[in-house]
Amino acid sequence: MTGATIGYSIFIIAFIAVLTFGARFFPFAVFGRGGTPPAVVKYIGNILPPAVMIMLVVYCVRHVEPLAWPHGIPEGVSIAVVAILYKVTKNSLIAMVGGTILYMVLVQVVFK
Repeated sequence: MTGATIGYSIFIIAFIAVLTFGARFFPFAVFGRGGTPPAVVKYIGNILPPAVMIMLVVYCVRHVEPLAWPHGIPEGVSIAVVAILYKVTKNSLIAMVGGTILYMVLVQVVFK
């Protein structure tokens, strides 16, 4: 580790652990175990996952040049496969891992 001490590393790990615990504990502290969250929290819980996925797709295709080879084909095919895998399996992890593996094969082997 360049320039970092053991104490600093322990501090960072402890700080991240406290933040993680706090993020897990916060909803129970605010809403209790049996209480129902407010409508705005339910709305955010429903809208946030698709919004994050859209932001990830935009981030992944931000440097695609449609006029230059390979014209975004690997990205487009991989995005389509992720959507199909999710539709079939209803499992985000399988869809993302499958799409990532396909994308890497396409850019490393097929569209070299």
